Amino acid sequence: MATATCSTKPRVADGLSERAIALEAMARSGIHMKYERTRKVLGEGDFVLVASEGWFANNHVAFYDLFRVQYDRIVEHWDVIETIPERSDWKNTNGKF
Repeated sequence: MATATCSTKPRVADGLSERAIALEAMARSGIHMKYERTRKVLGEGDFVLVASEGWFANNHVAFYDLFRVQYDRIVEHWDVIETIPERSDWKNTNGKF
């Protein structure tokens, strides 16, 4: 059974170029991230939440990305990546979405 970890420290430095560097380093290490399906997009004020499904490090996952937008640009981003267990291991019928 997978366990969730929580970190208050950013794993990627600020800036678009820093994100690209982090993704390239992950790929070189054999860690791949793939978004396959957008499940929900919710927006209010300057915030947009995107709930998606895909793969991270060979695990089936739910991605939750929260963006703060200002002047049509993303100025802040937070995310959570949560493993989606096999249906037989679900504690209810709700799933992650």
